[in-house]
Amino acid sequence: MFMAPAGVTGDQLIVFGALAATLVLFVWNRWRFDLVALLALLVSTLAGLVPPDRAFEGLGHPAVVTVAAVLVLSRGLLNAGVVDVLARHLARAGQRPWAQVASLTGLVALCSGVMNNVGALALFMPVAAWMSRSAGRSASLLLMPLAFGSLLGGTLTLIGTPPNIIIAAYRQETQAPAFGMFDFLPAGAAITVTGVLFIAVVGWRLTPLRKEADAGGDLFEISAYLAELRVPEGARFAGRTLHDLVTAVEDADIVVVGMVRDRRLRPMPSVFEVLREEDVLLVEADSESLDRFLAGTGLVLAEEAGTRDEEADRPTREARTGELTLAEAIVTPDSILVGRTATALEIRDRFGVNVLAVARHGRRLRARLSRIRFLAGDILLVQAGEDALASALNALGALPLASRGLRLGKPRKVALASVIFAAALALIALDLVPSATALVGAAVAMVATGLIAPSEVYKAIDMPVIVLLAALLPVGHALEDTGGSQLIADGLLAMGRAVPPAGTVAILMGAVMLLSNVVNNAAAAVLAAPVALNLARGLDASADPLLMAVAIGSSCAFLTPIGHQSNTLVMAPGGYRFGDYWRMGLPLSLLVVATAVPVILWRWPL
Repeated sequence: MFMAPAGVTGDQLIVFGALAATLVLFVWNRWRFDLVALLALLVSTLAGLVPPDRAFEGLGHPAVVTVAAVLVLSRGLLNAGVVDVLARHLARAGQRPWAQVASLTGLVALCSGVMNNVGALALFMPVAAWMSRSAGRSASLLLMPLAFGSLLGGTLTLIGTPPNIIIAAYRQETQAPAFGMFDFLPAGAAITVTGVLFIAVVGWRLTPLRKEADAGGDLFEISAYLAELRVPEGARFAGRTLHDLVTAVEDADIVVVGMVRDRRLRPMPSVFEVLREEDVLLVEADSESLDRFLAGTGLVLAEEAGTRDEEADRPTREARTGELTLAEAIVTPDSILVGRTATALEIRDRFGVNVLAVARHGRRLRARLSRIRFLAGDILLVQAGEDALASALNALGALPLASRGLRLGKPRKVALASVIFAAALALIALDLVPSATALVGAAVAMVATGLIAPSEVYKAIDMPVIVLLAALLPVGHALEDTGGSQLIADGLLAMGRAVPPAGTVAILMGAVMLLSNVVNNAAAAVLAAPVALNLARGLDASADPLLMAVAIGSSCAFLTPIGHQSNTLVMAPGGYRFGDYWRMGLPLSLLVVATAVPVILWRWPL
């Protein structure tokens, strides 16, 4: 018969086993983290560790509601162009690497303090890619600093990152009010300023140079691949469909982007369009495919289309042909494109978008487009109707690259969004309304004023994160109720007896920081907060500095690409490998601990 180790109960063994399996599955990263969290909740409930009537209370937890509201508000601020107005000044940073790193990293950190940090990063990534290309440098020089800056900035305020919201709620278990909007600012500002300075002066030099950019060059030379083909008299494909034509030559990678008939351009004709003699097709193809296609179909070359359109050669990447727009877009990790091909998704028929070319790690892929499985970070050259481009990219989960300059929001919308957001912050800061209530009210106001379309509200909410929080909160309580968190706290307490109080705070922060590099930062905060509370009881000290240590530690995952979505998002565009992150991440992590601990103990004494 199995016997539990001395001092460890059967319930504790179950909860530790469930959490160990959860962490292994998080690191394995084959199953979505929200599904893993739900499995942990189900195991804990079936084992009797979580009462069935409390299993799904997490969905209504103020921390979960607050996170959802912040995500909606972030979308509203993006729609209004608030961040664009700030970002348009980045061109003044000049061409010096340290100046570009400092301006980009500082601005994304500032924005991450008041909005979702992944959203802030996603907005500035295209700007960083454009700045790198314009300066003739590798994007890897800017993207990792940008990701780390978004993590640092998230520590500035209550709403900057989900761990802060979670830790604020846990403080109520000490019979004290939840942390306020700017209670995180002293430590957050200290590590953000120190971290940005380190990244700008030293850190960017530690990033790997994965590729050499062409100085001022374009990623896609459109004019070299656009051609006009004419259907001559007596052609065997006259009277047959466009689909028959484009599939006639198996080895030719051809995309038909337009058709001229009776001197009228018809953008993106249907594949079921019946061809006529003297039709002119505007096609995108490399030279080898074009030669094979002409030889196999009997069509003749009319003239080079790209040479007639000077817009195609400008670095704006917005060449227009008729009513169509060419643009570059980056594939996000949550895109429906990831792992699938354009053919399998029927992108043209379903979304009205032609994918003309794909670049990966800064180089155009020469494989056939129909066979390319998209990865997060791929840059696509797409063509769509000018009015439909934005909605099509949004549906696909791709972000347009900003090359000519950022889209500026209308001043009226910028002012309106700023007033709504500032009003919510004021209500929270003055402690007039609970955080969740104020932020949900601001989100509703943005919908009512047209800053966010009702259909966008649920798209803005990152449901996997919401489910993760809702599932792990009861599991975290089970860890505390069974005494499991007390066992962990006792172990940390034994280690802490050999060091001064500051050492205990540093050990806890470092342990949580390591955990956050292999699991979601919100999960790290949920699991570590009960340990911090029990550690405070063991020390007979205030829980505030220990909770703050957990907040900082869970938000600063600089060692791996899987610890935070920001790190994952820049991995492919920057050409980074798994082992590249610790080069800048390790000294930055040590600097964060060295900076944060004295500031925390000054503001929140033990």
